[in-house]
Amino acid sequence: MSDIAMIRAAAGRLAGHARRTPMLSSPFLDEIAGRRVLVKPECLQHTGSFKYRGGRAALSALDPQTRARGVIAYSSGNHAQGVALAAREMGAPAVIVMPSDAPVLKIANTRAYGAEVVLYDRPGGESREEVGTRLMAERGLTLIKPYDAPEVIAGQGTCGLEIAAQARARGVTRADVLVCCGGGGLSSGIALALEAEAPGLRARPCEPEGFDDTARALATGQVSPNPRESGSICDAILTPQPGALTFPIMRRLCGPGLVVSEAEVLRAMALAWLRLKVVAEPGGAVALAAALFRPDEIAGEAVICTISGGNADAGIFRTALERYGSAVS
Repeated sequence: MSDIAMIRAAAGRLAGHARRTPMLSSPFLDEIAGRRVLVKPECLQHTGSFKYRGGRAALSALDPQTRARGVIAYSSGNHAQGVALAAREMGAPAVIVMPSDAPVLKIANTRAYGAEVVLYDRPGGESREEVGTRLMAERGLTLIKPYDAPEVIAGQGTCGLEIAAQARARGVTRADVLVCCGGGGLSSGIALALEAEAPGLRARPCEPEGFDDTARALATGQVSPNPRESGSICDAILTPQPGALTFPIMRRLCGPGLVVSEAEVLRAMALAWLRLKVVAEPGGAVALAAALFRPDEIAGEAVICTISGGNADAGIFRTALERYGSAVS
């Protein structure tokens, strides 16, 4: 089980490899939200998302012989790229199982990092776990799970260590920390780090409408799968349900989940570009959307949020800018 000791150890292994992303702010965003908004742009991390942290942490924890045989991961794109780059850096073969309907950019980038990409039919109901299990048996590969693995959670928790230090440097000791949430690796890792380093900061998972499995589970205490696994622009954070390891952490440490619409996500993407000069993909903009457009569900004079990824397809980014890019607020 992940804990603060594992997160600190992961931070040591990531030193000199993962970027320490900044904490950004804009008075224009503060005005929209009605409070101070501090943004942690993990879209500026290697591969364009926080997933590099968990991928590198997990690979670096393997013994050299196991790592040399190769690793496998399944992902809609950001975990794929994080594992692919980390494997290339460490000289390990990587096979990535990706849905055929993943954004073209993410598939191309994963291949460009040197990984072998194996596509599966997500809309048709094909199981990525079955595909991955077969490949592991055939090739002796080690699975790097996208979120439900202790070392991956620990790697994502290093983002929480940075948030705690950066918030403290800005005089923020009590605030909600809104986190884009799929399976819960980033949310649970950040929650563990904040528990130890900034107990006045509370992690809160954020999800798109129709895929709010974590928010429902936190509200009821019962995990129930989403009725569908695809069909949202927020592809990066579409998972059936919270992880077996991540949910107990989130249930113990996180506040209530927040849920936003696709229109709010697109507007948040445009505002991130206009006011922060960063590119957010839809799934990566969910927490910023909640910070800006769910003010009545957030308490305190400040709110902290992640932009968890910036690997937006040109078409969806163009849609966001065309609809909201000229807006004053």
